[in-house]
Amino acid sequence: MPFRIRKYVSGDEQPAYDICLKTGDHGKDGEPFYREDPDALGRIYVGPYLKFSPEFALMLEDNLGVCGYALAVYDSREFFDRYEREWRPDLVRQFPAPTGDKSKWTRVEEVHNLYHDPDYFCPDPYDQYPSHLHIDLLPRAQGKGQGRKMIDELLVLLKAADSPGVHLGMSAVNEAAYGFYVKLGFQELIRDGDGIYMGMKFREL
Repeated sequence: MPFRIRKYVSGDEQPAYDICLKTGDHGKDGEPFYREDPDALGRIYVGPYLKFSPEFALMLEDNLGVCGYALAVYDSREFFDRYEREWRPDLVRQFPAPTGDKSKWTRVEEVHNLYHDPDYFCPDPYDQYPSHLHIDLLPRAQGKGQGRKMIDELLVLLKAADSPGVHLGMSAVNEAAYGFYVKLGFQELIRDGDGIYMGMKFREL
């Protein structure tokens, strides 16, 4: 099945949200956990990237449609500032903060809580790794070298924009992803709870 990497275009939003859902359980299918709100994760990890940083949004397509995306921002702090001012207020209005025992929250409630209590963490030294990216592929596109190609194209775009370096966050339980990023040349920067932040420098400052 042939694959094609292309730039994001209007109309890709819902397919990208669907991919976020289908990879939303630490890289595995998250649909069983988010049936009452399938777009919950996409409102954090897809929507604002397509709106605020479309120039760094790549889509992977095959004969069945969009089957992956790779998204990045040039300046993470600037992106999070726009997210805070222009994106999060609507989420807070639409989705009440969960209450009660946190240990009994559903996955959807945990994500809705992130609307109200967002995580804007960026690893140090920030000036070396100001950009950040993430990528998700449906199972039919995995293991075929497409993830590497998408990351490579995204890195080319960031370098052309004169970014000094990029970081990414990932789940500590996703061992396959960790090995993938190490092979691409990323180095572990810090572990923060259940997350790992990895980085790649393009040039020395």
